[in-house]
Amino acid sequence: MTKESSHAMPGIGTGTGTGAIPGAGTGAHRVVVIVDENSNPFELGCASEIFGLHRPEIGRDLYDFRLCSPEPRTVMRDGFFTLTGVAGLEAADTADTLIVPNRPDVEVPRRPAVLDAVRRAHARGARLIGLCSGAFTLAEAGVLDGRRATAHWQWADSFRSRFPSVRLEADVLFVDDGDILTAAGSAAALDLGLHVVRRDHGAEIANFVSRRLVFAAHRDGGQRQFVERPVPDLPDESLAPLLAWAQERLDSPLTVSGLAARAAVSAATLHRRFQAQLGTTPLAWLTGERLALACRLIERGESRFEVVARRSGLGSAANLRRLMRRETGITPSAYKRRFGPDAA
Repeated sequence: MTKESSHAMPGIGTGTGTGAIPGAGTGAHRVVVIVDENSNPFELGCASEIFGLHRPEIGRDLYDFRLCSPEPRTVMRDGFFTLTGVAGLEAADTADTLIVPNRPDVEVPRRPAVLDAVRRAHARGARLIGLCSGAFTLAEAGVLDGRRATAHWQWADSFRSRFPSVRLEADVLFVDDGDILTAAGSAAALDLGLHVVRRDHGAEIANFVSRRLVFAAHRDGGQRQFVERPVPDLPDESLAPLLAWAQERLDSPLTVSGLAARAAVSAATLHRRFQAQLGTTPLAWLTGERLALACRLIERGESRFEVVARRSGLGSAANLRRLMRRETGITPSAYKRRFGPDAA
């Protein structure tokens, strides 16, 4: 990069993921990011951090990561810097997962060559990811017709008017529609990236990556894009102590009323604080934490699903199976085959 200016579990989440990694069995899964003129540096950084960094602590690289561009020199957003030395657009034809360009000038048409690369990738079964305004690129390529997607709330009206055949969900963090995934605003690129790692490599690896990022391990895609009060007005209204206390006791019979009593507030007040600070409900948060723990227990080798259900607070193996199928699209047995210690 050269400076030329002074001046973001198989199928886990709200989607319909198949659980299969495109390109699996043919070597490292290749993630390719198309960078085009005026692309946003933040989302590029998120993709590079999650998919591109070598992680020797894990013992293997999770992805084969590449950047490509239709031009030898690509001026990034607002001329912050110029990107050089990356592959040409033909690299997009080798992608198992293709991340499309995003940029703030959403009304300007994308390059025909970029749109053609997106269509070719979709036609051969590659997974497509649009971060923030990347949903406009996917929609302009025609691959989102009749599909679910999200985009930044600021551009929801513009998106709907231009692409009425797309089922836009404008108030969620990200949408997993199987082979096409879209994230809302900039920080949601991290949420979606970790969701993809969890979908491809399991909860334990996703937790490791999130710890390296010093970022929340799991925010469900259905959470709202923005919350009423991101920073509490009063320190004693922060949910952090309560969440830490609950995470140490997931195998206990925790309830919303019990959490409210622990926080010394009414259940209604607790609901308001969860919506304001986390954009979700206490029950949805608790279920998500318990499912994530169940996945980690299976990955660590616990094959007795009654034990997994009890230790994660999900009660019974039947409840574990029901919730895992609902949230991940696969059964505990299928999860064990893919992510357990005996997985290939």
